[in-house]
Amino acid sequence: MDIHQENSFKSKSYAAAAFNIEKLPVQLAEVAREELAGLKGIGSSTASKIIEILDTGKLHILEELIAKTPQGILEMMQIKGLGPKKISTIWKEMGIETIGELLYACNENRLLLYKGFGEKTQKNVADAIGFYLRHQGHFLYAELEEYAQHLMQLLEKSLSGFRWILTGDFKRQMPTLEKLQLLTDCPADRVKKEMTENGFQPDPSTEATNIFKGAEQIQIEIISSEKEKFTATEFKLNASDAFFERWAKAFPDSFKEAASDEDVFKNAGINFIPAYLREDPDLIDGSNILDQDAIVQVKDIKGIIHTHSDWSDGLQTVKEMAANCMQQGFEYLVISDHSKSAFYANGLSEERIKAQHQYIEELNKTCAPFKIFKSIECDILNDGNLDYSDNILGTFDLVIASVHSNLKMTEEKAMQRIIKAIEHPATRILGHPTGRLLLSRAGYPINHEKVIDACVANKVVIEINAHPRRLDLDWKWIQLAQEKGAILSINPDAHNTDGYKDIRYGVLASQKGGLLSSNNLSSYGLNEFEDFLINYK
Repeated sequence: MDIHQENSFKSKSYAAAAFNIEKLPVQLAEVAREELAGLKGIGSSTASKIIEILDTGKLHILEELIAKTPQGILEMMQIKGLGPKKISTIWKEMGIETIGELLYACNENRLLLYKGFGEKTQKNVADAIGFYLRHQGHFLYAELEEYAQHLMQLLEKSLSGFRWILTGDFKRQMPTLEKLQLLTDCPADRVKKEMTENGFQPDPSTEATNIFKGAEQIQIEIISSEKEKFTATEFKLNASDAFFERWAKAFPDSFKEAASDEDVFKNAGINFIPAYLREDPDLIDGSNILDQDAIVQVKDIKGIIHTHSDWSDGLQTVKEMAANCMQQGFEYLVISDHSKSAFYANGLSEERIKAQHQYIEELNKTCAPFKIFKSIECDILNDGNLDYSDNILGTFDLVIASVHSNLKMTEEKAMQRIIKAIEHPATRILGHPTGRLLLSRAGYPINHEKVIDACVANKVVIEINAHPRRLDLDWKWIQLAQEKGAILSINPDAHNTDGYKDIRYGVLASQKGGLLSSNNLSSYGLNEFEDFLINYK
């Protein structure tokens, strides 16, 4: 009732009744019905609710409240430090309905804009959500990467002399994982002994004896293989079922005398295909024409596109963001704070835009040859229009158009809204095309092919948002986008300098889609990027 902001007197009376009932020396089921209303703290109204529960096992008024409460809001009640009033603010004022959305809002410092949420509270909420999510059985790739490396180091040290290889979905660079999978030639009994001695216990949720969990509740599957079958097992684990079936049928002898993955491809007489590309079996037939050396790498990223500073919801100044870029060897920085409709993110008014542009121009005098570009992440409004007049939009070096509000749309509505924004002459990049948050929010439905076609026709770049909770555009659509002639861009959507590290996860996801460095805008050097801004429209 508090979450729904209903009558506070009634909710307090329920709370008082529950407190008193807990202190009673008798079980209510054993008390005569007519005597319930006479017990301490229980009036006639409360007694009728007790009788309803005793007779039906349910409470109608509670079921009505639950029915009109999103599942994610109910889940928030499990998060330490979030009481009903704070949850009500999160839902009713912030428009957040899932734990994943809330964590993302913490990362963007959006809670600080609301009464009752200070910096310490925001950090505590983020920490509590992280703890909760770690116990749910699904993880982002980014959440498991460091853990996986530490586990490998532990096993390689304690069971030296055996081979240890990370395999499965982790090796294939899947954006989300249910478990870590390791392959070894160490006997299973020795593995189990070593794991239990290091604090890992067999997972009680499965009958398999080779699946373990530690204090972090991450499922770890360790597959012990005979040495002569090791390479074939590794190959199978590092490919989709469809890919492996096609391979085994086409090249049944490729595993003979193969000491490594590379040997398997040599035996088949075709070019090596990295594990992250072993999804579509059709790639086997065209592998000889796939230019794998041209697939984007972290070192190919020349500039940081899509960042937020303390002018909106970022943590650091433009000067600090730029200084860190220069220190890391990047050639340029695109500052794209939020537009005015994003009031929750301290979006920029027209007056503040002018002030920020003057500030950036002054900074650029001292940064050369490094350059800071004036950008905006402009909200796509509900009717598909952009958040400023054409005159204001014309003052930016480039405009990133993104949907941030009214996310519950049909495909028809989403497409109308997005296509209209793509067709606006000022739009240069379509930001996080579906608005998804991995493991939290599916995003609004779109027709990917039509969006790609519209971006190509209007010379609009499609963002691959590198935040590990977004990775949007999804990797499965990258190859189609390239075939149609689209330019994509791996952008960190960073709200502080630590956010630049997310570029790595954008690259890993983009590699799965076979993104070529030449088709990635953030791989352009400064001169090439400036030419793009002038000529690509």
